[in-house]
Amino acid sequence: MSRLTRRILGGLAIFAVVAAILGQFFKADASEQIVGGGRVSIADHPYAVYLVTPEGFQFCGGTLVAPDRVVTAAHCAVAFDPADVRVVAGREDKQGGAGVITAVTGIWVHPDYVDVTRGDDVAVLRLADRLPYRPLPLAGDRTLYTAGTDATILGWGRTTPSGGSSRYLLGAQVPLVSDLECAGDYDSFYASAMVCAGLPQGGVDTCQGDSGGPLVVDGRLVGIASWGEGCAEAGKPGVYTRVAAYADLIAAHV
Repeated sequence: MSRLTRRILGGLAIFAVVAAILGQFFKADASEQIVGGGRVSIADHPYAVYLVTPEGFQFCGGTLVAPDRVVTAAHCAVAFDPADVRVVAGREDKQGGAGVITAVTGIWVHPDYVDVTRGDDVAVLRLADRLPYRPLPLAGDRTLYTAGTDATILGWGRTTPSGGSSRYLLGAQVPLVSDLECAGDYDSFYASAMVCAGLPQGGVDTCQGDSGGPLVVDGRLVGIASWGEGCAEAGKPGVYTRVAAYADLIAAHV
């Protein structure tokens, strides 16, 4: 039976296992890919960022939407105080020294967020510094969600469901899935709050560690990596927060 994958280790659990898993975390090599994807350049996606603990453990992704604001998933942020999160930007290789690491001075989590399968999985981080990278505009046009539209997924998460995280920024193309089809795939799918993306046969998907990262269509943030059953399984596309449904609320905190 497929298990529900939240694509993130629980907030407190992260701190308990950081020391134990950091060694495995850095074993990923250049041949490993976001499930079914490949390496991409941070220069092409300067808005892609990742979140780390003060110890340096990468646990989620995010999207720079203003020089000092990052959008991520609520489940990536709800367990943390601002002092417990850092944002790494402009860095393609997690073992490299490029880019910047900045502190988080404030966290807004959607007030109705309870669980990823109930929607409202969105948060905004306020950064201590204004970053010199191009932000990604929010989706406001609902026509961007047409089924079959190619979307870009990005992240530094696992490259197989049971494997280690990637050292490098990885990306892939996946088609948006119709709301009707996704409702057939998941009992907990709500079209007002979520959008699905993936191939019917599986094989390409975000995975653990990619949560909070971007789903991009036509140069706009249309989704936030949220949840799914397993990673890249047939008939189980990735589920993303539908950004257009929250665009006004997000903008109020940017």
